[in-house]
Amino acid sequence: MSLTMAETHRPHVPMRLDVDRWATRQIRRRVLAVVHTVTAGQRLLDAVRLLEGDARVQVFFTPAPDVFSHGVDSFLEELGGLVLPWHQAVQLPFDLALSAAHGGLNDLHAPVIVLPHGAGHNKLVPAGQRGRPVAERGVYGLNRQWLVQDGRLVPESIVLAHHEELARLGRECPEALPAAEVVGDPCFDRIAASLPLRALYREALHTRARQRLVLACSTWGPRSLFGQSPEVLERLVTELPRDDHRIALLLHPNIWNAHGEWQIRSWLAPLGRMGLTVISQHADWVGALVAADHIVGDHGSVSLYGSMTGVPVLMAGAPEADVDPGSPVAELASLAPRLHGDRPLGRQLARSSALYRRQRYERIADRITSEPGRFATRMRALIYRKLRLRAPAVRLAAEHAPLPFGVRYDERGGAVR
Repeated sequence: MSLTMAETHRPHVPMRLDVDRWATRQIRRRVLAVVHTVTAGQRLLDAVRLLEGDARVQVFFTPAPDVFSHGVDSFLEELGGLVLPWHQAVQLPFDLALSAAHGGLNDLHAPVIVLPHGAGHNKLVPAGQRGRPVAERGVYGLNRQWLVQDGRLVPESIVLAHHEELARLGRECPEALPAAEVVGDPCFDRIAASLPLRALYREALHTRARQRLVLACSTWGPRSLFGQSPEVLERLVTELPRDDHRIALLLHPNIWNAHGEWQIRSWLAPLGRMGLTVISQHADWVGALVAADHIVGDHGSVSLYGSMTGVPVLMAGAPEADVDPGSPVAELASLAPRLHGDRPLGRQLARSSALYRRQRYERIADRITSEPGRFATRMRALIYRKLRLRAPAVRLAAEHAPLPFGVRYDERGGAVR
C-alpha cells in the first residue's frame, strides 16, 4: 500500500544528524507523545504541559494505530504540535516516550512512561493484542498481556493514581511492580480546583439559580448509557419540568469519533430542539461535571469523578460485566441507586437525593487518588528523572477548568458549528 504525502512527509530539521547546524534552539532531550485516541491525547497534555518553558526539551507527537484513532489527526492539528507519522516515529530514537494507551509501544526506541487515560484502572477488556492470542479478560493497563511482550516488560514506568492499585497490579502482573510509581490524578486535581467556581460553570450552561442541572454522562460501548439506554435522554427532557430542570449530556470522545461528529449531532438534534444541552466534544468536561446537581451515569470515569462533587449519582445500565470488582467504579455501582425504566425519573432523582450520604461518596472519591493535589509535582519529577535533567524551579498548582459549552442548534434543531 502506497503512503500518502502526509505519511511520507518528515520534519527534517529537529531530527537530522546535523541538527546543530540547522535548528534555532539547541535541543538536549527529545520527548515523544504517543497519541492513540483523543482521550489518550487529552490525558497526555496533562503530562507534556509540565515541560512548558524548558528550552532544553523538544516534544514530538505521533498518532499511534488504534481502533479509535479517528479524530486524532484533527486533535494534533489543532494542538499545533510537531507531528511525526507513526512509521517514522518507530524508526527514530527518543530520550523518552509518553503514552496513555498500550498498542505498539514495543516498537518504540525509547524508555516509555505509560499513564492511565481515565480515573485509574477499572475496566475489564480482552487482554490479547494484535497478532497475539486472547486470554481471559483482564484489567486494562494492569494485565500482563498489555504490559509484557516477548518476555520483556514494555513500559519503563507505569503511572498509578493510588497506592491500592499496587496490590491490583501485583495480582495481575507482579513483574511490573518495580516499574510502578504512584503519581496521582490530574483530573481529580483539576476538579478540586474547579469546585469553588461552580456558579460560573452553571451560568455558562445557562442554568438559572433555582434550576437543577441533570448531567447524563456516557462512556463508550454497547453497555454504556448511550449504547444501552438512549431512551433515558428523551425521558429526562420530556418528564422533568423545564422551569425546574436543565438537562445536559456528556459523551465519551470514543462515541464522537467512532460514529462521527455529524452523526452524533444529527441523532441528538430533536432532543436539542427540546432543550437538551449536548456538551461539545471540543469543550472541557470538568466544568459540566462540577455544575451538576444530579448525575445520571454508567461505569465510565466521569461517573466516578462525580463522587467528588457532592451530588448523587443515579446509575444506568448494568456495568458489572465490564468492571473490575475490586475497583472504585465497582464500589460506586454497588452504592449508587439504579435507574429503573418503568418508574418516573423525577421520583428516582428525588429518591437518589434522599438516599445520598456524602461520607459514602467521599470514601469512593478517596480511592481515585492517594496523592490529591500532587499530580503535577510528582509527574514532573518522574519525567525529569527519566530525562536525567534537573527540573526547573517552578512551583506547580492545578488550574481550574475552562468554561464548558454545548453544541449549538439552529431554529430547526440542526446543529451549527
